[in-house]
Amino acid sequence: MVNQFDEFSVLPAANAAPLPASVVGISTDARLQYLIDNTPAIIYSSVPTGDFKMTFVSNNALHVLGYHPDEMVADPNFWFEHIHPSDVPEIFSSIAKLFTEGERTYEYRFMSRSGQYVWMHDMLRLIRDKDGNPVEVVGSLTDITKRKEMEAALFKKGEEQHLLIKKLQEAHEQLLQSEKMASVGQLAAGIAHEINNPIGFINSNIGSLQNYVEKLFEVINQYEDLIQQQSPPTAVSKMDELKEKADLEFLKEDIQDLVRESMDGLKRVKDIVQSLKDFSHVGETDWQEADLHQGIDSTLNIVKNEIKYKANVVKEYGQVPLVKCIISQVNQVVMNLLVNASHAIKENGMIKISTGCEKDMAWIKVLDTGSGIPQENLNRIFEPFFTTKPVGSGTGLGLSLSYGIIKKHGGRIDVQSVMGKGTCFTVWLPLHQTNTSTES
Repeated sequence: MVNQFDEFSVLPAANAAPLPASVVGISTDARLQYLIDNTPAIIYSSVPTGDFKMTFVSNNALHVLGYHPDEMVADPNFWFEHIHPSDVPEIFSSIAKLFTEGERTYEYRFMSRSGQYVWMHDMLRLIRDKDGNPVEVVGSLTDITKRKEMEAALFKKGEEQHLLIKKLQEAHEQLLQSEKMASVGQLAAGIAHEINNPIGFINSNIGSLQNYVEKLFEVINQYEDLIQQQSPPTAVSKMDELKEKADLEFLKEDIQDLVRESMDGLKRVKDIVQSLKDFSHVGETDWQEADLHQGIDSTLNIVKNEIKYKANVVKEYGQVPLVKCIISQVNQVVMNLLVNASHAIKENGMIKISTGCEKDMAWIKVLDTGSGIPQENLNRIFEPFFTTKPVGSGTGLGLSLSYGIIKKHGGRIDVQSVMGKGTCFTVWLPLHQTNTSTES
């Protein structure tokens, strides 16, 4: 064997067998051959041009890779043909640096005799002659498969931890949002209770006022009849002058209209207050038989101001029996869908709410004629914090919370959308629940 490795040193493996007596005292070449064959790495040399054809491979290639050194040397393309195709571009793109830096280190997958890829650590060094011309590349290949497997396992564990942390964060944010909604519901119910008292006596007073005004005008009419019948012409003329000056006929009509409009306004306020109470259902966190239509109507009253300037609401209610659910949470889902539908409509449009029942499932559809949802976003709309709204305009939790609520009810939410035409959300709820005693 020629002294082609004189310019670098190779240490034997830590667990290599001691030099046998037959080797001690023999030539340096034989001694070096023994050390090379017993090192954990595969020592090789190749030409520094073309495909880097191997000119020497140490004998432990047979143990590490299953190939005999002679067959690796015989095939001029052996090295590159056995590197994993995904790893070849990186090696080719940087191999030129070997000639400027003199050393390169790579980690890549190399196919063994069994057909399995083995991770190898390859440390190359360029050998030059006395004139500086490259004459040979020497390298050492070390099996690092176990290390790579350990790194992959640690990386996977890290990803799992990261995913767990993300889920915990999402759960925390959803809990905060749910608590916020509960607080808003309690506040709304409290306000509704406080408003009910003044509304009650105002409504009573307006009713009494309406009766008083009717009696007052009745008395005035009787006075007019008596004056016309029994008073002298001068008194009748004076009375007519006073009536005209006061525009009594107009007052009679307008006062009645004012009282009627006031009564109508009070009724609307009472309806809104009742809707607040129905929507919040404070204290009602238990599963109960509920009327979905009543819940939708109360929710519509809550979000009416959000919708009325942008869309006409069309209701098409079908025959739906009472549904066992936590109605305050279902109302929250409907509210989120209605608000999103309103935001999707730029100017004027329509929001259609329809209900029905199929087998043992009730459904609620909220369809809008808005801008629609891009197809690439349809699979992400229920992700926490995902939103297409401008910064500050949405938390990205509305649909995520809705999805969680309906899933807890044993239902699902389907969505269909066409860009430029609109979106339809369908909420499916089972009519009956089982094992709900621990749900909340």
